[in-house]
Amino acid sequence: MATQINLAPVTTSAAWRGDELVKRNDWIFHLDSEQITELETLGAQLIADDPDLRRITLEDYPLDKCLAAVGDWKQRLKVGHGFVLVRGLRTHLYSDALSAAIYYVLGLHMGEPMRQNELGDLIDHIYATSDKKLEDPSALSKSIRDKLPFHSDSSDVVALMCLRPSREGGASRLVSGAAIYNEILARRPDLAPLLFEPFHWDWRRQDPEAPRDTYTSAIISIADGVFSMYAGSLYILTAQDYPQVPRLTEQQRELLTLFEDITYEPGMAIDMDFRPGDIQWLSNHAALHSRTEFIDFPEPQRRRHLLRLWLHLHERRPITEGFGKSVVQSRASHRDDQASDSQGNFRIMQAAVPRIIA
Repeated sequence: MATQINLAPVTTSAAWRGDELVKRNDWIFHLDSEQITELETLGAQLIADDPDLRRITLEDYPLDKCLAAVGDWKQRLKVGHGFVLVRGLRTHLYSDALSAAIYYVLGLHMGEPMRQNELGDLIDHIYATSDKKLEDPSALSKSIRDKLPFHSDSSDVVALMCLRPSREGGASRLVSGAAIYNEILARRPDLAPLLFEPFHWDWRRQDPEAPRDTYTSAIISIADGVFSMYAGSLYILTAQDYPQVPRLTEQQRELLTLFEDITYEPGMAIDMDFRPGDIQWLSNHAALHSRTEFIDFPEPQRRRHLLRLWLHLHERRPITEGFGKSVVQSRASHRDDQASDSQGNFRIMQAAVPRIIA
């Protein structure tokens, strides 16, 4: 039985509904001509410098015209809706390397880029090379065209940059963690306290090289009055495949079912179709993300192609002890990365090209 604690709904702008936000456009930021020119200049400089991406800092590529905008985006992630969509970059005129360079420079100013795989890559690619379905344990979500369930990533911020959209489908879907929590609290206050208790999560399914089969985390943290959510019922359920993991109670299963039902109710999520050059900055603590199934163009050079950054924020968000994925603590900084130079793509020209994964 969960410990009875006094719970109250979240009343900040972090608790939003998609059917309300879609009527507004205050979550979209349009770059102006001066800002675009500055970013194109800095991106070209990064290409010319050809540095090791692990060794550069935001001071190496300072912003002027975009500095206030970046501060605004950070604030939106911290105390606003938890996400912002940035538009205006002319990626149809750029090489993929220039697009990646501009993106990485902005990432340096938003936070510290984190390694995303065992090779140490700091820029990853969402680029389908397989027809596998998500149910296949060997399927990598970034390399398939299947729809993805709502989930949290293992970073403070996840960012996506669209180089090329799909022929059909592939919408990015976001849903407010606070709004889901408020609905659970209103409908089943008896189950809500379970959100603050630890669940076992399948680590091996997320990362075949994980040091353990599972890790534990609560779904919700409220620390110093700050609400955070870490969710993805799929990996709680697949963790039950390991015999050493305690069986879920009937109440826990009820909670997970209710959580999923609310998440997918009409009106809860907001969908956005990425345009070339769009950048989506998303707080993993504030909103969950997913993707609809998509159909690609047959030509490899026209396939849906997104760049992904995982960012570690220097201003730490207050969270309860043991909250979130263990990998955030163990691999927070790429500066301690021991990956071989021969394995990782640490130069912008190489980092802009996707690895071909079946």
